Amino acid sequence: MMTVYLSHGLESGPGALKTQALKGVAEKLDDCEPVVMDYRDIAEPKLRLEHLLGVLAKRGDDPAQCVLAGSSLGGWLSAAVSAQQPVLGCFLLAPALGLADYPETSPIIQAQHTHIIHGWRDDVVAPEPVIERARLQRLSLRMVDDDHRLHASLETILWDFERFLRQCSAPAQNH
Repeated sequence: MMTVYLSHGLESGPGALKTQALKGVAEKLDDCEPVVMDYRDIAEPKLRLEHLLGVLAKRGDDPAQCVLAGSSLGGWLSAAVSAQQPVLGCFLLAPALGLADYPETSPIIQAQHTHIIHGWRDDVVAPEPVIERARLQRLSLRMVDDDHRLHASLETILWDFERFLRQCSAPAQNH
């Protein structure tokens, strides 16, 4: 069983459009258990990171069977957790990389599978640090003609997410 942790952005919540849409995709798959995080009462990125790490530890999920998915600050949280303990997958939407007030501005993502979707017109998180992280680690990156919220790209996001989860749950193949 694969556990999918869904992390919302700074000013968002667990009921947000993208979070709920991603949860719906995970629920459709037999071997997925979505866990929707709620950080609304935790403002500090560092404290949100500690909270997510705490939930992972408390639930006792094997990181090798966990997918971390998040938008904006939630994307940064997913990447930051993977930097501390390698995970099965990271699915990042407009991840808040390159922002000076975060404990680590561009964490090294340690995931068997990673896919990033970012908007060319994002005026909250500049595309350049995200593109650079993807380039340095040779990560899958889809740039879309959208802004930070990525609402115009929801159909693409959901299609990519389902494909991503299926890749993560496929048995490892020997090459």
